[in-house]
Amino acid sequence: MIPDIDDLRTFYASRLGLIAQRYIVRIVQARWPNCAGLSVLGIGYATPFLDGFSKNALRTMSFMPAEMGVMNGPTAGLGCTALVEAQMLPLPDASIDRLMLVHALETSQNPRELLTEIWRVLTPGGRLIVIVPNRRGLWARFDTTPFGNGQPFSRGQLRQVLRESLFSPLNQAEALYMPPSDWRLFLRMWPMFESLGHRFTLPGAGVLIVEATKLLYRPVAQKTSVERAVPRLRAALAPYSGRGA
Repeated sequence: MIPDIDDLRTFYASRLGLIAQRYIVRIVQARWPNCAGLSVLGIGYATPFLDGFSKNALRTMSFMPAEMGVMNGPTAGLGCTALVEAQMLPLPDASIDRLMLVHALETSQNPRELLTEIWRVLTPGGRLIVIVPNRRGLWARFDTTPFGNGQPFSRGQLRQVLRESLFSPLNQAEALYMPPSDWRLFLRMWPMFESLGHRFTLPGAGVLIVEATKLLYRPVAQKTSVERAVPRLRAALAPYSGRGA
C-alpha cells in the first residue's frame, strides 16, 4: 500500500515525524556533505530530506509516484516537484548525480524495474541513497507511520536487489531505534537510544539507509564449458546389418 501524500505530510509535521526526519537527515548529509554543482533528485516522498541540498546543488527535484499524489517542494533554491510514473522518469539518460529513494522502493510493485530506471538516469559513478523500513524493526510492524506501509527489507535483501540492478552498495547505516511512539518519555530518551544504537550496532532499528553507486558493467558469472557440462553419449545398440548370424 502506497501512503497518501496528506498522511505523509501530516506525519512529518508531527513531533514524532520531525524527530525521525532529524536523525535520518544527519546520516544522509554525512554521506553527501557537498553537492555543489550537482543535480539532486528525490523519488517517493523525499521533500523533508532535500532542503539541505537546495542551497548549493545545481538543481534539486522531487518526483512523487502518481499513486501517492504531489505537493510543492523543496522550499529553497532551484527545484521542482512533479507527479510521475516512477518506472518512466521524464529525464534523459545520465542526467542525475545524486538520487534519494524514500517511501518508494518498499511500496513499488516491481522494485527491480524501478531501480533499472534509476540506473538509467544516474550519471556514471552517480550515487543512490535508499531509505526503507527495516524488516527486523518495530517501525515496520505499525501502520501508524509511513514506514509501516509496503514490504520491509532485511540488510541482505536490500543489498541483493541493489546488486541485481547493477548497483554496488558502499555504505550502510540504520536509524530510529526508539519505538514509533510520541510519548514524552520516549521522545526524551531518543537521543540516548540513537547514540547507543549507532555505537554498538544494535538490532531492531526502524529504517535501513544504504548508499550505492552505479555500476557501468554487468558482472559475468563463470560458466562451465559445454564439453565438460554435457557427458559424451555412447551408442546403446549396435547398428543392424540385415544379415543373419
